Amino acid sequence: MVAKSSAGIKKLDKEIIACTACPRLVSWRQEISISKRKSYQDETYWGKPVPGFGPADAKLVIVGLAPGAHGANRTGRIFTGDSSGDWLYRALHKAGLAKISTSTSKDDGQQLINTRIICAVRCAPPDNKPSNEEKATCSPFMKREIELLMPTTKSYLVLGNFAWGALLGQLSDLGFEIPKPKPKFGHGVKFKTFGPDGITRLVVGSYHPSQQNTFTGKLTEKALDAVIKVAYIK
Repeated sequence: MVAKSSAGIKKLDKEIIACTACPRLVSWRQEISISKRKSYQDETYWGKPVPGFGPADAKLVIVGLAPGAHGANRTGRIFTGDSSGDWLYRALHKAGLAKISTSTSKDDGQQLINTRIICAVRCAPPDNKPSNEEKATCSPFMKREIELLMPTTKSYLVLGNFAWGALLGQLSDLGFEIPKPKPKFGHGVKFKTFGPDGITRLVVGSYHPSQQNTFTGKLTEKALDAVIKVAYIK
């Protein structure tokens, strides 16, 4: 089963990277890759859709919004090369779920342990705001990845309200039982969902480790560490 999931994930990753379905996002990611941020002028940007990162037999699935324009869109690895990634990988390493405490490039030796990170939208959107049409176009990738990871997934850690809504929608479409009324997003909010395979999984919400949240103190290192501890089930 794990071998089948691994082959399926590798195939899905290739399909994601080759996708050109959303003209606005294709144009934007390519424009950013040419104009670049001043501090990265000497670097070659990835400039393509960004696949998930982590093993196909992950127990914990972390769900984010979309790649950062000068982070994952530059490096080619989700939550890599920007401050959000600095926060996330530090916390994952502290929890024993990442090989090293930083994630700066695809060649830095970073490895996730029992954890895979995916996003609801795979291309960097202008102002971090994909349109409803773009969300819908990218949705099948997320659904397939969640389905491929299901054999080993025990829990989901959801970063931010956008990803929360996206995950709950996908789980519902896949036949998971979502509590009614539908749980509202919040840091530390959690609920259990019964899957179509007869297995119950945990869903936990966390504020996104964006600068908007970390600079203002809305999300602290202590709070992020705590929510990862709750979400990871050995």
